[in-house]
Amino acid sequence: MKKSFTFLLRPLLLGVLALGLSLPVITPEAMAASKSSATAKKHTASTASSRKKIHTATRTKKRSQQVSRYGKRRPVVNNQKLRAERERQAMMARLPHRVGPTEIFQTSNLQLPLNLESRAAVVINADTGETLYSKNPTRTMPIASITKLMTAMITLDARLPMDEVITIAEADVDKIKHTSSRLAVGTSMTRSEALLLALMASENRAAASLVRTYPGGTQAAVAAMNRKARELGMTHANFADGTGLNAQNVASPSDLVRMVKAARNYPDIRRFSTTSEYDLATDHRVLPYRNTNALVKNDTWQIEVSKTGFINEAGKCLVMHARVNETPVVIVLMDSNGKYTRIGDANRVKKWLESTVQSFTLSENQYTH
Repeated sequence: MKKSFTFLLRPLLLGVLALGLSLPVITPEAMAASKSSATAKKHTASTASSRKKIHTATRTKKRSQQVSRYGKRRPVVNNQKLRAERERQAMMARLPHRVGPTEIFQTSNLQLPLNLESRAAVVINADTGETLYSKNPTRTMPIASITKLMTAMITLDARLPMDEVITIAEADVDKIKHTSSRLAVGTSMTRSEALLLALMASENRAAASLVRTYPGGTQAAVAAMNRKARELGMTHANFADGTGLNAQNVASPSDLVRMVKAARNYPDIRRFSTTSEYDLATDHRVLPYRNTNALVKNDTWQIEVSKTGFINEAGKCLVMHARVNETPVVIVLMDSNGKYTRIGDANRVKKWLESTVQSFTLSENQYTH
């Protein structure tokens, strides 16, 4: 029994001995080398982390300096808007009758200064014809949808039936600026409604349909527009279409004063251009339209004729025949940059006229007691 146990235990002891001989011997030198390698790796990782922190801090500092210098981060350049502005400037440079420096005149009767953002402007007393303020009054510029006032006048001059139904055709679709419209091809309305939408909402297809259905067609209508301009003494004006989308529709602020005064003689233009809203009933739905000039809904304004305009070449434009302190005035504002600049300029003109009249009244009262 003892021999049998020894016989079984012997192979086990030999295996353990062999395993012990195969294990590596860790010497003090090996332990030191391993420790040194671990320290080096830790140092490398620490250095990389420090460099990353320094880079991040430097970048943050540069951004902070940039914000501090400009007040806010530089805006991203909109290449499309920049290109459109360059095209507008190039177009303006090719137009005739342009003047170099800005010419500003203010009547001596109005002592308070008036500073407008629009690049060209004229304010006149519609009764006396006196120029109260002018800025580049003879500069020839694109007039955009202000054109539609002339379209309306020649349409009414032709004495066409206003209840005649007009249907929007493919020829009325804008192929110049590719603007959109809710008046789909095939939409029908009366000529009166087309005139209303053209003046109130500056609807391009409505205006195009008016000149297309003019006796002799669009070409005859444009000829009538230029003939009317000459009759009114608009010496710098030229019309190329009935919508104003064509940048070759040009005039000076002084020309537009004449056109606005003439437009006031048409009751339909007075009524339609100052209508605040209208719902057009079509075969499929009702289309709500709003006036493009928000001032027509402002109770502090008494507006008799109104028209807005915009294309890139013209900037934001606004013309009005209004009464300020019971005095009829014509206000022409052309080539404004901002979305609300023309409205702001109109309100500045109104405040300027009201303040001046008030100051005159106070001055006169001082000598009546």
